[in-house]
Amino acid sequence: AKQVIFEYIEVFYNRERLHSANDYLSPKDYEELQKMA
Repeated sequence: AKQVIFEYIEVFYNRERLHSANDYLSPKDYEELQKMA
């Protein structure tokens, strides 16, 4: 059960989280930007 909850949080919450340190990009968008740099 813990794994299912963890995956839910990772997929549905963390990908949408915005932060000023990465110019308010979602973590997924920030990672994609870093891959292209």
